[in-house]
Amino acid sequence: MPILLVLITFLFWYQTWFGRRLTDADMTRYLADTSMPHKTQHALTQLAERMARGDATARRWYPEVISLAESKESGFRVMAAWVMGQDNQEPKFHAALLKLLNDVEPMVRRNAALALVRFGDASGRPELRAMLESFPLRAPQAGTIAFRLREGDPVRSGTAVARIQAGEGEPADVVAPIPGRVERRAVADHARVAAGDVVAIIAPGEDQVWEALRALYLIGGPDDLPAVEPFTRPTADVSARLRQQAMLTADAIRRRAADRIP
Repeated sequence: MPILLVLITFLFWYQTWFGRRLTDADMTRYLADTSMPHKTQHALTQLAERMARGDATARRWYPEVISLAESKESGFRVMAAWVMGQDNQEPKFHAALLKLLNDVEPMVRRNAALALVRFGDASGRPELRAMLESFPLRAPQAGTIAFRLREGDPVRSGTAVARIQAGEGEPADVVAPIPGRVERRAVADHARVAAGDVVAIIAPGEDQVWEALRALYLIGGPDDLPAVEPFTRPTADVSARLRQQAMLTADAIRRRAADRIP
């Protein structure tokens, strides 16, 4: 059974507090021994804080961060991507983040895309656009679906939106890999579904959209405008904060495009 992780959100600007300050010995032990995930997360958070302060001693733990970026546990990969974004002068971090853009987990890819912006690298633009779009949830197995959430309900990363029962076998949860809200159910409750069927659509959460818009403000191109412009329009689903940022982002993209015209 995989280790259960308390996932940090996917935003590399996000800060949190894990209690007492760790000693260097604690940092070394917790980054090497991942048997207690919350302690490893504690160490990663404090390492990111040191890096953000420009503490040169943080470099001693860079190999451990790169190792965690290759962990089987997606929660460690999520956090490692966030930490690597704190030092945009480290070539090994840059290379590791580019690999994480192809991760199977959306949260890992999104943290990597955001962190790469710190390197001035626009390779993550497709993932940044995806952060502005609705996400289809697919059935992990065939069977009869029973929804746990209604349309409009909020979800966090790891929330079970529905459960699928296949005969006498074990049921399988349909889990949202990203935060947001249930935009709509794609099938009726208690319907039969096949493995891979889209069963629900998750609208992106506000924080996700906010960070994607800020990133595209810096590195977005003209082909990102169709994803950005819907957020410039006043609707019930777009807050004033998002609308303002979307307008700033669209303007910045257009200025860059105009500057490139000879």
